[in-house]
Amino acid sequence: MRAGLVEPALARGWQVAVTLTPTAGRWLRMSGEADRLETLTGLPVRDEARLPGEASPHPKVDCYVVAPASANTVAKLATGIADNQALTQVGEAIGTLELPVVMFPRVNAAHARHPAWKRHVATLREADVHLVYGPDVWPLYEPREAPAGRELPWAAVLETVERLLG
Repeated sequence: MRAGLVEPALARGWQVAVTLTPTAGRWLRMSGEADRLETLTGLPVRDEARLPGEASPHPKVDCYVVAPASANTVAKLATGIADNQALTQVGEAIGTLELPVVMFPRVNAAHARHPAWKRHVATLREADVHLVYGPDVWPLYEPREAPAGRELPWAAVLETVERLLG
């Protein structure tokens, strides 16, 4: 995440704040990546809600990027489930006029074949979520054939944000 998305965003002069799902927070804290992200951005990496009365540690947001988005995250956002800090923020952003949300769903072919998947994608598009998605962006793969070493489409995500923000 750091080299592919955060560093290029910072190089474009953007201020970056990172909020993670609890699972991603655990992974990035165990690997030390959360500490590196905090050093790079100068802001705390959030994966827990703040308590009532606590000030937000992040500045006002111009655009949300949800990347990579798991099938679980896509399904929850499409159905309005906000059971963690990251989903709460993005769910609210989806309902906020003129606050862009860009999402890169990183799912395999089995997830995409699930009967609910097309409805989830359609619901997010209807809500004006800008999906960086499709075979030209990230080809679907079978679960047992994960694409080892394949570069995630961070440039396409950043270009989408840039286009939306002008």
